[in-house]
Amino acid sequence: MSDSKRKSVAIVGAGPVGALAGLYFSHLGWAVTIYELRGDLRLPSNRTLGSGKSINLALSERGINGLRNIGDNEILLNKVLEFTIPMVGRMIHKGKIGEEGEGQDYDPVLGRFIRSADRALLNMQLLDALEEREGVELMFGWKLRGMKLQGPEGAEVEVVDAEGQTQTKIVNLVVGADGAHSAVRNQLQRHVRMYYEQTYINTLWCEFNIQPHPVTGDFQLSKNHLHIWPKQTQMFIAIPSMDKSFTCTLFAPEECFDAIKTKVDLITFFTEHYPDVLKIIGAESLADQYFNNEHLPLVSIRTGPYHYKDRCVIIGDAAHAMVPFYGQGMNAGFESVNVLMKHIRENPNDLGKALQDYTDERKPDAWAIVELAMRNYDEMRSGVTKRGYLLRKWVEEACAKWVPRLGVKTLYSMVSFGNDRYSMVLRKAESQGRAEERVFAAVLVAALAGAGYRAGIWRALQVGLRASVDAFMQRR
Repeated sequence: MSDSKRKSVAIVGAGPVGALAGLYFSHLGWAVTIYELRGDLRLPSNRTLGSGKSINLALSERGINGLRNIGDNEILLNKVLEFTIPMVGRMIHKGKIGEEGEGQDYDPVLGRFIRSADRALLNMQLLDALEEREGVELMFGWKLRGMKLQGPEGAEVEVVDAEGQTQTKIVNLVVGADGAHSAVRNQLQRHVRMYYEQTYINTLWCEFNIQPHPVTGDFQLSKNHLHIWPKQTQMFIAIPSMDKSFTCTLFAPEECFDAIKTKVDLITFFTEHYPDVLKIIGAESLADQYFNNEHLPLVSIRTGPYHYKDRCVIIGDAAHAMVPFYGQGMNAGFESVNVLMKHIRENPNDLGKALQDYTDERKPDAWAIVELAMRNYDEMRSGVTKRGYLLRKWVEEACAKWVPRLGVKTLYSMVSFGNDRYSMVLRKAESQGRAEERVFAAVLVAALAGAGYRAGIWRALQVGLRASVDAFMQRR
């Protein structure tokens, strides 16, 4: 395709979502320019956290599907998966020194799992793949200054570097993949009557690291689990890394962080809540990490629409930032790229319709996963230890295994192991929850009705069980 006929896109943000979008557009034959405020992540001098992003990610089916559909015969997907660690479930810790914890498989029926992926490595793999593509230009150290979206020739972006030099470029489409504090979204709001909702929860997070065992060099915890120390109002988690370390995060109310002012305060806090973590990391290393790493807030964003005519669109956290408790942030971002490109392929000569269709489809799904992520915080920090949660999980898994015709699935499996729309998953989960409540009520009534009537108890149970099945079938 000649340069004069080739469509062009300017993508703001070279993180995983922006880089993936660049690959999709490149494989569609577009000329791609990607602007990134920070330096090239592949240079060791730029490879520091400092971005409010966790080092490790949970990669699940939606993210994998996004990599699967690039158009490269899954070459990049296979490279990415090679450097991930399967996590078959959660390992729940009570904090007692020497105890291994209690495993809770994500999918005991089919044995499916999520994967731990290194954010920086994944980002570098995407950037390397981009650099191999013809017609792709990577521009590091450039900040978006402004956009003009109503010109006759196309959308105009103006960028500036650290020295104050400016550049302008006219393209067919501008894509904002520049995170929760998106400059593109800010500019887009000048052209669109955009709903915008930003919510901070009363929780901060701080990252820690558990090094490999000092003698054996091996993992110090089970390598195939996401480890959780639930403490009702707070929690500590650990995710395995390829170098046999664990990336860990403390999530706690802001007042907890405010109360820890000295090393003694910190050791006292961990001795009370996470003594086994303190023993593994060590007091000196724990204090060094706590007082040198950032204590960052958690933000949730819902907005819409996501586009302006045929000139500009936002994706990823720029459109739907969420708290990290479902491990879906990057997965949802990759899925958004996949959905956007589906509509562009379906409307090759009508970009405006493609962007409108993208907004119409994606907005309810993005809002649904933002809500689900917020709900899952309560489950992770306290629900995973409650009998009601464990009973419901057991019932749903048993139904999925032994009575699959009922269509019962755990909410987690629908979110993490499938590609059904988030909004459909949310509706199904709510409907299933109501049906389960009717089932439990029917069984309880049958048991009570049969109590004291030895001769009739089996009949009562039969009635109750029949009512249970009827309740599930009515849900469908």
